Amino acid sequence: MEAQATARYVRMGPRKVRFVLDTVRGKYAADALDILKFTPNHAAAEISKVLRSAMANAGNNHGLDLTNLKIARCYVDVGPTMKRVQPRAQGRAYRILKRSSHITIVVAEGAPKPIKTGKKAPKAPLRAELKVEPVVVEEIVETVVETTESVETSVDTTVEEQA
Repeated sequence: MEAQATARYVRMGPRKVRFVLDTVRGKYAADALDILKFTPNHAAAEISKVLRSAMANAGNNHGLDLTNLKIARCYVDVGPTMKRVQPRAQGRAYRILKRSSHITIVVAEGAPKPIKTGKKAPKAPLRAELKVEPVVVEEIVETVVETTESVETSVDTTVEEQA
């Protein structure tokens, strides 16, 4: 079951309204109201009025649970444009377009909102905690000592043979 609300002839450009509507599309209605409350845009106030109206329509007319309402569809249509004239230099006149919008929001009952338990997911182990086989330093030192001793003895024998 769906409920909808429409605000017609809102004196804002549809492009500006559409920018704010994109932020709340598909969200739960209560979350969308929180987002709109802190959105620094004039369109957010008009959209929140329409959303509250749609939620009231869902509760009163269709008996839907307000906690599970999600925004099913939301869109903006172009309303009539008022044409005005701005006088300019040398007798010229520039046209001013004062645009308007029709805002529509459709809400439907969705799945219950997931409850967060407060437990965080386990973190991946740090690189230092990864299991790395330790290198035995004593074996390396012994092999280095053996090779240097064999090199020294071979150098000594070659020097004696040359003399």
